[in-house]
Amino acid sequence: MHKILFSIFILIAICGCNNKSKSIASVDTVSIPDATYYFLRHADKVRGPNAGDNPPLNATGKARAKFWAKQLKDVDFDAVYSTNFKRTQSTALPTAKQNKLEVKIYEPSEDFYSNFKSNHVGKNVLVVGHSNTIPAFVNAVLGDQKYNEIDDSTFGNLYIVKVKNGVAEAELKDFNSWSK
Repeated sequence: MHKILFSIFILIAICGCNNKSKSIASVDTVSIPDATYYFLRHADKVRGPNAGDNPPLNATGKARAKFWAKQLKDVDFDAVYSTNFKRTQSTALPTAKQNKLEVKIYEPSEDFYSNFKSNHVGKNVLVVGHSNTIPAFVNAVLGDQKYNEIDDSTFGNLYIVKVKNGVAEAELKDFNSWSK
């Protein structure tokens, strides 16, 4: 009789463990934290024959950089990136300062783009680049050729890429008719 009761006890324990394991597995699904990435082209730069290869922002560009910081004031950024140019760093700096962050320099490349999403899971990140690099970067994060190069006279595009459970979606906001 004891052997039968012991066998029944073992059977119940095994069945109970299996059911418990299944319920834990179904409840304990892996979720990827949401992330939001903000992409900007640098603000208006000095132009002309004496501007050189690395021109700074002009007066309108400096005002626009402050405008971006004001527009993004409610975002708690984890990182701010810029290419290694005066105009991109100056565009990124007001937003970085209001978040008490240093501007990190990045080199636009397929390697950097391909690792960006996995290196910034669950983060809010601002990236400042150029008319050709920002659309390429956004497209790389999306895994889709959605955006073309930005026209040389356009400085007010804000690309917002939201990643939910590993899936990226983009929105393009037009701030080209802003006022100082």
